[in-house]
Amino acid sequence: MVNLNVNIGKLALKNPVLTASGTFGYGEEFADFISLDRLGGYIVKGTTLEPRQGNPYPRMAETPSGMLNAVGLQNKGVDYFIKEIYPGLSAYGSVPIVNVSGARPEDYAEVCRRLADNTDIQAVEINISCPNVKQGGMAFGTTAAGAASVAKAVRGAFPGTVIVKLSPNVTDITEIARAVEGEGADAVSLINTLMGMAIDVERRRPCLSTVTGGLSGPAVRPVAVRMVWQVAKAVSIPVIGLGGIMNGRDALEFILAGATAIEVGTANFIDPAVTVKIVDYIEDYCIRHNVSDINELIGAVDC
Repeated sequence: MVNLNVNIGKLALKNPVLTASGTFGYGEEFADFISLDRLGGYIVKGTTLEPRQGNPYPRMAETPSGMLNAVGLQNKGVDYFIKEIYPGLSAYGSVPIVNVSGARPEDYAEVCRRLADNTDIQAVEINISCPNVKQGGMAFGTTAAGAASVAKAVRGAFPGTVIVKLSPNVTDITEIARAVEGEGADAVSLINTLMGMAIDVERRRPCLSTVTGGLSGPAVRPVAVRMVWQVAKAVSIPVIGLGGIMNGRDALEFILAGATAIEVGTANFIDPAVTVKIVDYIEDYCIRHNVSDINELIGAVDC
C-alpha cells in the first residue's frame, strides 16, 4: 500500500489530486462519470458576494494546445450556494473547497464570513486575479500590496484553510507568494491563467467578446512548473500546482517541482474521468519506484 495522504495547512486530503475551479462545476456535474470520493478534493466554481451573469458570448476559444476563456465568474452568489448547493455536497465523499472572488477585500471577507457561519466548508481558494475596483481595475494579484490586502481580509473572516490562487501575469511571483504568506495564508495555488488573445482573421475581429482572456491547457504547463518550483523554494507554506495537467506524468512534474497537491482543469473538458486516472497513475508510479509515501516525492527534483 502507498500512502497518498497530504496536508494543506489543517486540511487533510486522502490524495493530492484536486480539480480546478471553473472546470468542474459544483462536482455534481461529474458524478455520473467518476466516483468523487476517489479524489482528494474538488474546488467548486468561483463564488461571489452577489450573483454575476458573466461576460457576453463568445467567451471561449480553442487555441493550439489550450483554450482561452473569459466566462466572467458567472454564478448565483454565495447565498444561493449556501442554500441550494452546499446541502448536497456531503453526498460525494470528498472535500469541497470554495473558490472565492470579489472586487474589494471586503467582498472576499464577507463571502468567507458567510461560508464560515453557515457551512462546514473547511477551505477556501481565493482568486486574486480579479479586478480591484479601488485601483482602477488592476488585478489584486499583480501587486504584493493588493494580494496581501485580500489575504489579510480573508484571514480575519475565515477560520479554516485559506489558499490564495496566484496570477502568473506578474514580474516576480515569489514576491506575491511571500506577501500572502505574511498575512496568514495557509497555502498558495498556481498558476491561474495567462492573459492571451486570439483573432478571427476572416472576420478581423477578436475571438472573444472581451478581446482578451485567460489561456489554459498544456501550452502553459512549462511556465506553471517553473513558477511552482520557484515559489516552493521561496515560502514555507504548501504549494498547490496547476496549469496544463493532462495526465499522471504531468501531475508528477508539479509534485517533484515542490507541489504538495495538484489541480486538474482543462483536461476535465476532454476526459471527465481524467482525475481518477491520475490518482491511479500516481499510485502505480510510487509502487514502480518503491516509494511508500507520496510526501517523499514533494520537491524531490534533482536540480
